[in-house]
Amino acid sequence: MPDSPTRYRSVDEDSIRWGEFPLRPGDIVISTRSKSGTTWMQMICALLVLRTPDLPAPLPTLSPWLDWLAEPADQVYARLAAQRHRRFIKTHTPLDGVPIDPQVHYLVVARHPLDLAVSLFHQGANLDRARLAELTGRPRPPEPDRPRPSIAEALVRWIDADPDPREELDSLPGVMWHLRDAWARRDQPNVHLVHYDDLRADLAGQMRRLAELLDLDPPGPELVAAATFDRMRARADRLAPDPAGVLKDRQAFFRTGRSGQGSALLDAADRARYQARAAALAPPDLLTWLHRGR
Repeated sequence: MPDSPTRYRSVDEDSIRWGEFPLRPGDIVISTRSKSGTTWMQMICALLVLRTPDLPAPLPTLSPWLDWLAEPADQVYARLAAQRHRRFIKTHTPLDGVPIDPQVHYLVVARHPLDLAVSLFHQGANLDRARLAELTGRPRPPEPDRPRPSIAEALVRWIDADPDPREELDSLPGVMWHLRDAWARRDQPNVHLVHYDDLRADLAGQMRRLAELLDLDPPGPELVAAATFDRMRARADRLAPDPAGVLKDRQAFFRTGRSGQGSALLDAADRARYQARAAALAPPDLLTWLHRGR
């Protein structure tokens, strides 16, 4: 008998919602850590499946975040049940927390953890936490009693923090937990790992690769152009993951998407500190692939 899925919970998500969701053959589950290219991969899947840059509905409607507690589960299930095209569903849950079906494809996008952490820092300032608390039925959060740390200070704290990944996946241990699990499954024919830097370096080539893996037609130039960062930022009102109004600025969600910014903020000692922490959390072959020489 297979092991029960691991349950992941935070203040605004709960992976237990996957247990009540009926998968279909051909479904595409996009499993990523926050700020690792989730929305980018959702857009790529939308373009490959629907074959048009003019999406018939906002991207979060077409590809909902199934675990998100701000939207009632029955509404999400009903919307997905009504879709007649191949479904592409967002989750921040690692693969050991979702049902694994041999007829379903699983896409796991990885990004250098330091770049991810920089984007998380900026994302934190763009969230309307009072609105989020309202949607999830929690008390309104108190106003912070001290200024935010600098981004460099926050990055060092993020490197040093050691929470339980099942309770805080957007930590360095959580990032490595998520990727370590996917890396161990990479030889399964329906599990596909994608590197954020590869999308930046060769978007057209990566979209062709994904089309082949998913048994879809390759994209033409118009579809590739629609998946570029600048084009997506220009259409932030329809593409940003904000169906309930928790972002202060939807365009700010698509900030820069640059690679290497995290390492550039650290001095040599803190970069060495990061490397030591990463080496304790993930196997060498995964780190070689993840860091890409940086």
